[in-house]
Amino acid sequence: MAGRIKRGDIWLVDLGLAAKVRPGLILSVEFRDDERALYTYVARTTTLRGGRFEVSHTAALFKPGAFDAQNLGSVPEPKLIKLLGRVSDHTLEQVEAAVAGWLSIRQAA
Repeated sequence: MAGRIKRGDIWLVDLGLAAKVRPGLILSVEFRDDERALYTYVARTTTLRGGRFEVSHTAALFKPGAFDAQNLGSVPEPKLIKLLGRVSDHTLEQVEAAVAGWLSIRQAA
């Protein structure tokens, strides 16, 4: 599976909590052989709160929802169940900005 999981992909992720699975947007870059084989994701939710760290997302085959920059995680490859789609570059940039805001990381201008 390694190599076909790309930054910007939306995967169904097994979170391991009472068999809970949810879509997650892959944010991590490809890893090398000397690095941990983990994929970092931002969870997608349909329970919207309208907060500043939610990035709205609508697409075919998805209920209206958002990527929640407050809900980050990392999982090994076997926890990625199924590729569901891919976001646009614009949406990826919006999610990156929301994550940077949540973690108080300054972005280059």
